[in-house]
Amino acid sequence: MAPADVTATTVRHLDEHTGAAVRLDGWVYNSRSSGKLGFLMLRDGTGIVQCVLSKKDVGEEAFAVFEGLTQESSLSVWGTVQQDDRAPGGYEIHADGLTLHQLAENYPITPKEHGTAFLMDHRHLWLRSRRQHAIMLVRHEIIRAIRDFLDSNDFILVDTPIITPNAVEGTTTLFGLDYFDRSAFLTQSGQLYNEANAMALRNVYCFGPTFRAEKSKTRRHLTEFWMVEPEMAYCDLEGNMQWAEKLVASVVQRVLEVNGEQLKVLERNLPPLEAIKVPFPRMSYTEAVELLNGKGVDFEWGGDFGGGDETIISETSDQPILVHRFPAAIKAFYMKLDADDPRQALGMDILAPEGYGEIVGGGQREEDLDKLLKRLREENLSEETYQWYLDLRRYGSVPHSGFGMGIERVVAWICGLPHVRETIAFPRMINRVEP
Repeated sequence: MAPADVTATTVRHLDEHTGAAVRLDGWVYNSRSSGKLGFLMLRDGTGIVQCVLSKKDVGEEAFAVFEGLTQESSLSVWGTVQQDDRAPGGYEIHADGLTLHQLAENYPITPKEHGTAFLMDHRHLWLRSRRQHAIMLVRHEIIRAIRDFLDSNDFILVDTPIITPNAVEGTTTLFGLDYFDRSAFLTQSGQLYNEANAMALRNVYCFGPTFRAEKSKTRRHLTEFWMVEPEMAYCDLEGNMQWAEKLVASVVQRVLEVNGEQLKVLERNLPPLEAIKVPFPRMSYTEAVELLNGKGVDFEWGGDFGGGDETIISETSDQPILVHRFPAAIKAFYMKLDADDPRQALGMDILAPEGYGEIVGGGQREEDLDKLLKRLREENLSEETYQWYLDLRRYGSVPHSGFGMGIERVVAWICGLPHVRETIAFPRMINRVEP
């Protein structure tokens, strides 16, 4: 065991202990031996450091334990922190001893090439790899940056239900469940409840898991994903777009400032991210349709953009693009109609550059009770189920807007990932609910 006066620390904080004796607790990332000298790459969840073991310093018994180590065995190592610019992270440990906690069996993920299905089956172990570790750290910083931006701009976090009695984004993508002998659903969005929160607290946001039973196998879709949803009272479509673009730009800037090491591991091309700045270019839905037709795409006004369409639109700029004023027929009942053209709803999407598609969707909500009732009836939705929501238009209704940002799509874009399955620790897709 390590001496009592040795300080326990982590790889991330080794720079605070140069020349001092420390103890690190972690797992074997790699190891090799050359006679009486051993080199151990120790992974502790905060980083990886090389530990150098000399047989004369650690003793015959401890060195024999080292030579028998297998990948991902758990152990503690103690020794002196030495600064070395040649070492990964700039530091290494000159070990005085080690304690083995558990000798791992044959680790299934090896340096050889593995197929995606195999890695997803072993996702619980794949998370330990350098690449997946980097992605999770970037995801963490993205979430922290979102919270910091909203909190510093006087938004109030209000949690919304995960179990709901009604649809938000259409009835075809609901996960139903039996709720004490009545029907209920997993939430598609916290938006409707967030509108109530905004009438009480003005500028609010909810942040949590959402569920869509979409039978989609594209690289952009998960059945369970996380979404942040700001909602603002006394805010129109233009104000909504401004809040959304400022949030996106702020998140990108934070990751560039904090996660340089992780972006390097991911081999992310940085200039496209470094170029992001507000305001983002704006394009109406009608202009986007004209653009697609001009590019040889046979796209009729009134249709919903697919992934390929979004990619073509986004190729017109190195910035995210704000597309606004969509056909009302493809938007939800609560979306406010454009006074200048009632065929259009005051909705907006942000399309990320580099072909990553929609990362933000939202719009201005209908604040007029009679118009909202008309839309409900046109959609054949139950007025009784939505009575509480209609009350928001009876008691102090005001213009209000909001949007949702999908965390996994933002992570995929900023990290430069080919598929959203790597953006969350345990992805849920149409064909996967394990591990």
